[in-house]
Amino acid sequence: MAGSSAVLEDSSLLSRLDRALLPFERFAALISGLAAFSLMFLAVWSVTGRKFFGAPLLGYVDYIEALMPVIAILGVSFVQRDGVHIRMDIVIGAMRGRLLWLMELITTILILVLMIALVWGAWAHFDRSFDFARPYWSRDSSIDVSMPLWPSKIVVPIAFAVLVLRLLLQIWGYARAFWLNLSTPVAVPLVQSAAEQAREEAELLTGGD
Repeated sequence: MAGSSAVLEDSSLLSRLDRALLPFERFAALISGLAAFSLMFLAVWSVTGRKFFGAPLLGYVDYIEALMPVIAILGVSFVQRDGVHIRMDIVIGAMRGRLLWLMELITTILILVLMIALVWGAWAHFDRSFDFARPYWSRDSSIDVSMPLWPSKIVVPIAFAVLVLRLLLQIWGYARAFWLNLSTPVAVPLVQSAAEQAREEAELLTGGD
């Protein structure tokens, strides 16, 4: 991206829905961060056990594989909301007005179509793994410690479903911006220049004085 982004708020229904979804996205991102942080403890445990006791953490690879969906996917809606994910905006960043909102609307709709398909596929993948009638409710498990895999698999459709809700709100925001020719629409990420980003960081450090 060319810089950071800002999401404006007001008293409209769209903005209220945006703010209502945000706590769930923040919580998911927090869980994702804690999962990534936990890998450090698993690594220390495994290396220390191997070095001093000749017994590394059993199932170390299994635990890492189980945490990967949490780390990689659970926070995706949060970064989509703020527009801080990696994207190529060389062309779009030079656009202004209705053309900008139209291009953002089209690309967001395309992403939504893809994510709906991924929600369906991810849920089917989880459904193949989950079975109430089996031990630990699982039809499949990890290789080393026989850990059930369905908890990791259900993370994916849940995270993608939250992202679908975020995309629907952004489509609404972009369509509204295009129709009304708004310069500063709410509930969508507005790309900031390097100067704007530096000014915001300075205000944050000085407490807005």
